[in-house]
Amino acid sequence: MRALDASARGYLLKDNADDDIERAIRSVALGRPFFSPSIAQALLEDYVRLMRERHIQDSYDLLTEREREVLQLLAEGKSNKEAATILDLSPYTIETHRQNLMQKLGLHNTAEIVLYAVRKSIISA
Repeated sequence: MRALDASARGYLLKDNADDDIERAIRSVALGRPFFSPSIAQALLEDYVRLMRERHIQDSYDLLTEREREVLQLLAEGKSNKEAATILDLSPYTIETHRQNLMQKLGLHNTAEIVLYAVRKSIISA
């Protein structure tokens, strides 16, 4: 957990390193996370436990109100600069909210943000 808090994008255990190192490097280079299977399982179990403790049914509930606003604006096709103007924030702050909401929702790019927003009826297709 400390590695994740320090912005780690991957974590390999020594016993899996030979088998997974190439896939891990490729994955992280593409901006995707990579974790050894046992680490991924532990993270999933911890995530499920946290969701239950907080009585959260959907990861959307993990978003702050501001992250929800940013999600909607980005899904509507607004750029970071346009969203910043609308919300009276800096583009850097918008980017931080964007990164946070993408991490919380497990999204990797703008297309996934739009698809998620359509599926959640945040915007219409």
